[in-house]
Amino acid sequence: MKQELKENTGLPSSLLWILAIIAGISVANLYYNQPLLNLISHDLKVSEFSANLIAMTTQIGYALGLLFIIPLGDLYKRKTIILINFSILVVSLLTIATAPNIYIILLASLLTGICSVMPQIFVPIAAQFSTPETKGKNVGMIISGLLTGILASRVVSGIAGEYMGWRFIFYVAAVLMVVCVIIIMRILPDIPSNFRGKYSDLMKSLLSLVTDYPQLRISSLRASIAFGSFLALWSSLAFKMEQAPFFAGNNVIGLLGLCGIMGALTASFIGRYVHILGVKRLNYIGCSLLFIAWLSLYIGQNSYAGIISGILLIDIGMQCIQLSNQTTIFALNPKASNRINTIFMTTYFAGGSLGTFLAGTFWHWFGWSGVVGTGIALTACSLVINIRAKKINQESISLK
Repeated sequence: MKQELKENTGLPSSLLWILAIIAGISVANLYYNQPLLNLISHDLKVSEFSANLIAMTTQIGYALGLLFIIPLGDLYKRKTIILINFSILVVSLLTIATAPNIYIILLASLLTGICSVMPQIFVPIAAQFSTPETKGKNVGMIISGLLTGILASRVVSGIAGEYMGWRFIFYVAAVLMVVCVIIIMRILPDIPSNFRGKYSDLMKSLLSLVTDYPQLRISSLRASIAFGSFLALWSSLAFKMEQAPFFAGNNVIGLLGLCGIMGALTASFIGRYVHILGVKRLNYIGCSLLFIAWLSLYIGQNSYAGIISGILLIDIGMQCIQLSNQTTIFALNPKASNRINTIFMTTYFAGGSLGTFLAGTFWHWFGWSGVVGTGIALTACSLVINIRAKKINQESISLK
């Protein structure tokens, strides 16, 4: 049943759960390719570097979608935007599944990335309509669904790729998008827009938000560079695990995603403590965990214990950084929640694309040591930004 939503009055738990699940299903489209890059490379007879461009192109598409589509949530009905994007996803995913060469895959992957941004409309919904005391927890729940989808997608696609071929999972993903369209049509209420004006005015307002809120600039930048470190691992892991001493199949590579799911489930818990610990402190904790994770991934690179420990730590650390920064920025201007989230997440995935590209490049030149060096360098950059950031009251922003 559709229910009317009113700002700051609370979200029905059933709607929140459904949004979290759909967020996970839709964001998974970005990551199905990562455990399959080695299979795609062999099947299409392209280099590992060329195959890695598929992951990078998908991330670039996501950044473009965040920049040009998510602001529309303040101008038009969000439900309409969600339905259009999910419908396009059906076409792009089927195109990847049937593509005869990497060029078509790259084009369809770009479109898939652009249209997979809908979870970033769900996050502002959770922030805007939750009661003040439940904002952090409810945003954390959507993020938990999103992160679980990211990690579970690698598990599912890895297993499917091993036994059914790499194309199979994209057929499944297309069917799931059809199911999501049906569910959204039935359960999501119409939410009024917050902006009056033209699309060009809407896009110009993004620059004003960046200029007016230094908190937004700092939160976006330090989180995005850390995300580049996070994706440096996941975009290169399949290449590492298929080599000695592991010689792991894609089913094993995919199952490593289960290690990260345990971390993803802590997002709602972390969200409760954002206003208690403060953003800077949680970023210090997150960067520390990322450094320890990369140390484990280097020292224990030839053992499952070292790899699994690194995955667990890097996932939990990344949640501390993302959730603390993303939750607090919505209090800057609740009426511009979609545009604020656009700025944050566009920067976030631009950083992810950078990390993916650098990891692929240094893997090609230096192997696993190059990937670890990339992850450590990006984490260090995020830490430096956090250290040098002025105390601009981010810790004291109330989640109104």
